[in-house]
Amino acid sequence: MIYLDASVALAHLLAEDRAPPDRLWQEELISSRLLEYEVWTRIHAQKLTRSHTDEARSLLSRVALVELSPPVLVRALEPFPKPVRTLDALHVASMEFLRKQGQIVRLASYDGRLVDAARALRIPIYKL
Repeated sequence: MIYLDASVALAHLLAEDRAPPDRLWQEELISSRLLEYEVWTRIHAQKLTRSHTDEARSLLSRVALVELSPPVLVRALEPFPKPVRTLDALHVASMEFLRKQGQIVRLASYDGRLVDAARALRIPIYKL
């Protein structure tokens, strides 16, 4: 199972210089509910709502979303082995929640700080 970070989803949607490989979209994808907010906030901020709504909806429909449940939120309040930003803490806490549920997750991200935090917790990284 691949934990999809917004940096990868947005790179795909916005046709950035770096783009995830096609094989990623054949994987079982999961993310925090935060992904939905991060994608729509960026789409709206860049005034791309008309041109990117269908593609954004399609991408998000392929991703199982983990709710920000009390166990996830409680974990995000605890310290991490590496400094993390607020949203990264919620993403890492979501990945840890999934692992405690017996899921094997690998992180797909272009965000170096998020990757460092995941590695510090021995969360495998999906090679992009």
